[in-house]
Amino acid sequence: MIIIVCCFFAAQSFGQDVVKEDADAPVMTFEKTEHDFGKVPINSVAEWEFKFTNTGKKPIIVQNCSSGCGCTVSNCPKSDDQVMPGESRTIKMKYTRTGYENKFSQQVTVHSSAQNSPVILSIKGEVTKDAETAKN
Repeated sequence: MIIIVCCFFAAQSFGQDVVKEDADAPVMTFEKTEHDFGKVPINSVAEWEFKFTNTGKKPIIVQNCSSGCGCTVSNCPKSDDQVMPGESRTIKMKYTRTGYENKFSQQVTVHSSAQNSPVILSIKGEVTKDAETAKN
């Protein structure tokens, strides 16, 4: 009976993943991770800067920012630029709206040394010929 009980508790402990979070790890805290441009004119460029702060206790190194589309460009901090605890930086996303009317939704994935990496930043809007209703 004792062997069965020991085997049961051993199986229970092996079945659970133990995740240790580093209380001192860097954390990227963004003011917001999504931006809606609303209506925007054709043949223009929409830009938005996402601001983040290192709310952890160790420096953050941003390794890269990647997008799935050539129409979306991001400007990340350089990989040799450490974001110290309490410091802030921005990641700029730029979307070129050319050719035709459509709704758009684009994402950039930010990979870093932060505990909450990767972070996905999103922009969206509607390209329209009516420049009077366009806003940024």
